[in-house]
Amino acid sequence: QGQLVESGGGLVQAGGSLRLSCVVSGSIFSINDMGWYRQAPGKRRELVAVITSGGSTNYADSVKGRFTISRDNAKNTVYLQMNSLKPEDTAVYYCNQDPPEVDAWGQGTLVIVSR
Repeated sequence: QGQLVESGGGLVQAGGSLRLSCVVSGSIFSINDMGWYRQAPGKRRELVAVITSGGSTNYADSVKGRFTISRDNAKNTVYLQMNSLKPEDTAVYYCNQDPPEVDAWGQGTLVIVSR
């Protein structure tokens, strides 16, 4: 079972950028497909970006063209570069495997985008 520690969130104005990081321990990171998820207030958690073990990526329509997911297998870390942020991107962001390991959710990192 992996442990996931997210960081990099914060308060940013609309149009700004943030880079989130997620360090994974306790699992064979390099062979797992990884995803970034987010949960906005009052909404269900949603998958926004996926990167396979081979480096292929896929994005939710709402973030396509603005967010970029990447991974560094040597550092057991997955990243989410977020550009052109919008107020509707405000949420707690989590990383996990895809599909998610239910018992592995971390604390997440809060992103607030102001108008």
